[in-house]
Amino acid sequence: MQTEQLVHLERVGSRQMLYIPREFELAGDDVLIRKEGDRLIVEPAQKSSLLAYLATLEPIEDEFPDVDADLLPLDEIDL
Repeated sequence: MQTEQLVHLERVGSRQMLYIPREFELAGDDVLIRKEGDRLIVEPAQKSSLLAYLATLEPIEDEFPDVDADLLPLDEIDL
């Protein structure tokens, strides 16, 4: 696979468009774009997941309530 290729930029109204050649295609439908000096960095947007979100939360320090406190022990229940 090529590591670089010269491509043409087009102006459409107030936007500049870049057509990405097939050999440089990115997976997915969304990308993140940022500028670092004179470089334009385009990378696939990471799919958010529940696990990734949960990892950002602060731990819960509260005691978990004893929901069985007022229940009979299982061996004392008549069916």
